[in-house]
Amino acid sequence: MKRIGIIGDIGAGKTYVAKCFGFPVFNADLEVAKIYKNNRKVFKKLKSKLPFYFDTFPIKKEEIIDAILANKRNLKKIVEIVHCEVRKKMHNFLKRNKHKKIVVLDVPLLLENKINKKKDILIFVESRKSEVLKRLKKRKNFNMKLLNNFKKIQLSHDLKKKRSQFIIKNNFKKNSVKIRVKEILKNLI
Repeated sequence: MKRIGIIGDIGAGKTYVAKCFGFPVFNADLEVAKIYKNNRKVFKKLKSKLPFYFDTFPIKKEEIIDAILANKRNLKKIVEIVHCEVRKKMHNFLKRNKHKKIVVLDVPLLLENKINKKKDILIFVESRKSEVLKRLKKRKNFNMKLLNNFKKIQLSHDLKKKRSQFIIKNNFKKNSVKIRVKEILKNLI
């Protein structure tokens, strides 16, 4: 099984690109949302580490945002707790799909949390900053300070590009991404 890791900036269109490959996708952001909604164990750990921010289960996105904005160290605490569960879910996904030719990992902190393997094929999704910002501002819980906190824990774009075997320039026009994905798949298969 080949593992494709999709990396890039927040809002660059990584999830869309991941889906374009047509193979099973592990979407970490989706899994995190499920964890907040369904995992009492994570809630108890967060409540224990950050008692002033988490009151009732299920965990609300606003509580996460408030905790992160109150103190930048809170983000690290949250990531430590939540990413442990995300790793388990990814491990189960990989076991379920072990006979597939290719799987796609849409994990925003793939390199930062050392989830990738040496043989993984890394694809960097690059988009113009102005386009990304315009898209992010449309999101319900957009907050510039929150965005900056997340960017501080991410590796630089230059390092991610250097570690990537392929780059997809996402101008948010479906055909250009799909054409590039087909080119990459021809190289891989």
